[in-house]
This record gives sequence, structure tokens and C-alpha cells, in this order.
Amino acid sequence: MYIVMNRFQVAEGREEEFEEIWRTRDSYLHEVEGFQEFHLLRGDGGDFISHTTWEDKSAFDSWVGSESFHKAHARSSDTPPDLFTGPAKVSMYDVLLTQTK
Repeated sequence: MYIVMNRFQVAEGREEEFEEIWRTRDSYLHEVEGFQEFHLLRGDGGDFISHTTWEDKSAFDSWVGSESFHKAHARSSDTPPDLFTGPAKVSMYDVLLTQTK
């Protein structure tokens, strides 16, 4: 399993605008083999994380090179740059241990 997270720091008072962008975007993730899950996480102080789970790193790499990826990110240029207080930070992890109920 492979997890990819993008951390966004959203400007104060613009959180709802950011959430609406994510609610109305088509990610096309359902078209990609190896995709497992997506979560948009909201923390305190404008901290947001997009969290995706993949079968493995190869599945994620295939997504990044796919037409689905390019379609999903086509609207990103419509996002006002002042919506953020800095650049997004990407983190990628191989899952070593999993525990479920």
C-alpha cells in the first residue's frame, strides 16, 4: 500500500472557498487502476490535507502520467493563488504496518 498526501495552508477566512473547490472537482480517480481511497482532511488554522491510498507506488506513478490526472488538474489554474499562504507540501509513504478493528 502507498499513501500520498498534499498539505495545503489556506488563508484565514477562505476555508469554505477551498472546500467548495474540492467538492465540485472531478478527480477521475475512479478511472485509475490501483486507486483505493481519497480523503480531504481539515485541521485547525486553515490546515488541509488531501490523502490518497494506492495499491502501490507504481499505481500512483501511473495515475500521475495518465490522462485522468491531467483532466483532474486542468482547473487548478482557476484556483486563486492568494487562497494559500504558501506552497502545497507533498508527502509520500510506503505503508509498513496496518491495523484494523
